Order: sequence, then C-alpha cells, then structure tokens
Amino acid sequence: MTQISWHEMIADVAATPATQPNPTGQTVIMVAYIGIFIAIFYFLTIRPQSKKAKEHAALMAGLKPGDKVVTNGGILGVVISVKDKSVSIRSADTKLEVLKSAVTDITEKGGSVSVSES
Repeated sequence: MTQISWHEMIADVAATPATQPNPTGQTVIMVAYIGIFIAIFYFLTIRPQSKKAKEHAALMAGLKPGDKVVTNGGILGVVISVKDKSVSIRSADTKLEVLKSAVTDITEKGGSVSVSES
C-alpha cells in the first residue's frame, strides 16, 4: 500500500455519514426519565405530606376533654369541649375556641375533667 491509498481510506472513513440515534430508543429513554422524576417527586413530597395529614386526622379523632394540647400559635391549654370543627381550650384564666386544625400536638392525655365555667 502506498501513502496515497492511506489517505483515500481516511477520506472514505471521514466521508461515511454518522449513524443516527434510534428515535424509538430516545423516546423510551425520555419516558424513563419522566417516570423516575415522578417517582422521586412522589416519595419526597406527596407521600410524606399525606402521611402527616393522616397522623393529624388520627390525632383530631382522639381529641377529648381533659387532654393537654399545643396549638400552632404556641398556646398551651386543656381541652374543655370538642365540637365538629372547633375545640374549646382553657389556658390560664382564659377560655379560647380554636379550630381543630390549629391543634398541633397532644402533650398529655387526660380523662374527663369537669371544668366549671363562669
């Protein structure tokens, strides 16, 4: 082989068109990326939030008079009565009525406490 034939071979290799990626394979890869993104989004945001909402609903279902609670405003009090959407609590010498959703934690479970209202 001569030097000219090497140049011809290199030219032939350079002249061959580049291979095109498979469009079906690209679509499958894109769908896989979207699926992975949705799974990550679900496990990092949606699932913990729904789990916390279920725990809060169970907390509200178990709320009864005599329980010591904390509201999301930081008020500590004792539950006097429980209604459909609100809770009456006594904090120091003050009677407050707050929404059930404002109660964030039950610090102490208590029995039926009879509180005289004046």
